[in-house]
Amino acid sequence: MTSVKNAPTDPHVAAPRAVIVLLALTCGATVANLYYAQPLLGEIARSFGVGEGAAALVVTATQLGYAAALILLLPTGDLVENRRLVTRILLGTAASLALASAAPGFALFAAAAVLVGITSVVAQILVPYAAHLAPEEARGRTVGQVMSGLLLGILLARAVASLVADALGWRAIYVISAVLMVVLAAVLRRVLPERRPEHTEGYAALLVSVVRIARDEPVLRARALCQSTVFGAFTAFWTAIAYELHDHHGLSQSGIGVFALVGAAGALAAPIGGRLADRGLGRSASGLMLLLASVSALVAGVGASSILALGLAAVLLDLATQSHQVMSQQEIYALRPEARARINTVFMGTVFLTSSVCSAVSGFLYGAGGWSAVAVFVGVLPLLGLTVWALRLRPGRAEGAGSLG
Repeated sequence: MTSVKNAPTDPHVAAPRAVIVLLALTCGATVANLYYAQPLLGEIARSFGVGEGAAALVVTATQLGYAAALILLLPTGDLVENRRLVTRILLGTAASLALASAAPGFALFAAAAVLVGITSVVAQILVPYAAHLAPEEARGRTVGQVMSGLLLGILLARAVASLVADALGWRAIYVISAVLMVVLAAVLRRVLPERRPEHTEGYAALLVSVVRIARDEPVLRARALCQSTVFGAFTAFWTAIAYELHDHHGLSQSGIGVFALVGAAGALAAPIGGRLADRGLGRSASGLMLLLASVSALVAGVGASSILALGLAAVLLDLATQSHQVMSQQEIYALRPEARARINTVFMGTVFLTSSVCSAVSGFLYGAGGWSAVAVFVGVLPLLGLTVWALRLRPGRAEGAGSLG
């Protein structure tokens, strides 16, 4: 029988399912650290005696740390042996979370939040790592399974943080997550196979090569733009929906958490998107997912008075977002197998920066025009992506036509 440690070294043998599940769990648990503070800002503000505006800076600080790590730390997945890199960063995450849980003052807590953001980038290192473990014919399905864990982490983090805070206080979620990071680091160190990247020219050359890859790969740029629009819609929806559910449907914080659980059902469809990509249908299905994302906004806008319609819209949007991302990553990871971490830097860096802007715009639109304005914004964004898809990625497009360069 092939052992867990040795199986992935054979390019024709898929990684054991237990390893893929572990990677999905790790991605979800680490990316969740970015979102724990969002539903706790009121309690954090009261605990440290600061205004809610100042407390909200914790979310910004965490996101800025993550953005910096996407650019400066994620590429090292193509330079440093991956198992050692991942386990050490996870221990750094644990230390950052422990510091946040014990911080006596707001300044130290905010500094810890930056470190949490930086170290949580381990989730994005593991996605291309999972692609390396999978044989070519199953790469889309494998990436989809790992991405399901990542998106579930994003969707469930706020609900989990709220429930834990209600029971044990707001600091408890940071303690629990710190312990979980240590456990995951120990388990990953034991079961993951080593992966030594081919790049040997050093860190500075590595960063320069990121720019060169972005310049030389038009498919990567097109995929990043398309995913930015659908993930921007996803972020805008989930930024504003909590206000809508509270203001017009009377849901409590716990009720909003339950709504997030329902919406998370869409994330479970990611492996389906991966299977379509493995069968060579990724580009066709990508266009359908962009269209589905726009339709979900129509459902959310027209059916705003019905919580069931909003729930259906959430499921459809999550399904479209997750499936489109898996299809995109299946294609871009095949462009340069030796540079998958750097490719992910370009891809996720573009997606993350765009979604941050969309989140801010969504909050403004809700204040100015209510849920209807947000729904229009959410619907228009994927249509912009569909335009890019039609010009650059649709099946049958002549090779080289409409290059983004």
